[in-house]
Amino acid sequence: MQQTNTPLPPAAQALPGPRFAVAGLTCLRPMRQDYLGFIGAVQSQHPDIAAWRVGWERMVHVFHPDWMRQVLVDQSDGWIRWERATDNFAQSMGQNVLVTEGAVWQRQRRMMLAGFTPKRVAAYAHHMVSACDEALQTLTTSVNEQPLDVQALMTHITMDVIVRTLFGHANAIDSARVSTAIRELSAEGYAQLFRPWNLPMWWPSAGMRRARAARDFLNALIAAQIETRRRALGQGSVDETQVSDLLAMLLLAQDPENPGQGLSTQEVHDQTMVMFQAGHETSATALTWWAGLVARHPEVLARLQTEVDTVLQGAPPTSERLQQMPWLQASLKEAMRLYPPAALLMTRRTLRDLDCGPWKIAKGSLVTITPALIQRDPRWFAEPDHFKPERFLPGAPEFPRSAWLPFGTGPRVCLGQHFAMLEMGVIAALLLQRFSLHWPTQQPWPEREVHITLQPKTPMKLVFRARPFNGRGN
Repeated sequence: MQQTNTPLPPAAQALPGPRFAVAGLTCLRPMRQDYLGFIGAVQSQHPDIAAWRVGWERMVHVFHPDWMRQVLVDQSDGWIRWERATDNFAQSMGQNVLVTEGAVWQRQRRMMLAGFTPKRVAAYAHHMVSACDEALQTLTTSVNEQPLDVQALMTHITMDVIVRTLFGHANAIDSARVSTAIRELSAEGYAQLFRPWNLPMWWPSAGMRRARAARDFLNALIAAQIETRRRALGQGSVDETQVSDLLAMLLLAQDPENPGQGLSTQEVHDQTMVMFQAGHETSATALTWWAGLVARHPEVLARLQTEVDTVLQGAPPTSERLQQMPWLQASLKEAMRLYPPAALLMTRRTLRDLDCGPWKIAKGSLVTITPALIQRDPRWFAEPDHFKPERFLPGAPEFPRSAWLPFGTGPRVCLGQHFAMLEMGVIAALLLQRFSLHWPTQQPWPEREVHITLQPKTPMKLVFRARPFNGRGN
């Protein structure tokens, strides 16, 4: 990797960055094989910003949180999401709020916001408790000293949560098959990002055949649920505030700026599709890393269990009770600092020249933000590779506002962040009530690997030991 060096002052020179042979195309394969390792090596040489060309595209990676915020927040009207990425996800998940732009995106987001306010999200807690209770009751009867795959457990629980929250029930829905379908779509979608161009869904490759089958299965499931829920709601006989499932909320949603206008059936379908992916895979991944970190730090585990036992007294967790557990909240935030599920944010295309610290990012550039690297920068976090939940306790030293961004930032900040924090808090609290988590002797800590989310490269297995539990209090 040859580095650019020039004596010109920053405002007068081109953006710093590496140079690669063959118009930068030689970097695509190592990026796909180890994205964070590759970009991390660039960051070590260019800690604030780095730019280089890949084919005809100009790539700009912004690592400084203040400059990143300047681009994403202060100049949010100066970019759109990378067209290839949005086209890629639209192929499998439709025109949902994740990929739409402009007036369409604004309209969709306005109508969905009502279902994700803190008050409305709190009403979903009973779905989360029910799903987790069932899974942990089964685990209690089968647990022994054999290590269990924690990611499989978290995936099962979070998929059950999103199914119940979306549809108000889990009757006759094969959550395991839904989860497998989501993984198939995600794997093929991620692979597409490192090809010279997107392959169409009809392409006769093995990966695309699996993706088509997964999409068709999910499309049929969602269509059937929409039809069933629409019939149950009747013709205007139920108000949006009277329902506690997301699908009904979507069907009843009205545009606050255009009363009487709602989401079309296709829009409801597409929003439901993306909720499957965003609502379970990201939370399952975050909880997997959290559980492993807690198991590796018995002193943190003991403090968390004392807090959970003191606050809950055997009762189920609620949104209000979770707010009384600062150590639990801090441990989840610290786990997401070290291992953010969205390790890299969707790339942005600049629509005009943008200011970025002392630099200018030219119109037409592709700007990428990598939370997994920004959140481990030693300039913002002392001992950045260590698990220290106290960083997020009241009174802890401050860090730059955008140095922690597992949910993104700016107008595209994750719509479901309150949902995700409640879901993870409920599952973590219930798990700590019933079990102690232990790291198996001789098991190495898994390397991280980017797919759509940041996954352990090898299975993470933990020993679950049951704790005394006296049922539910009030």
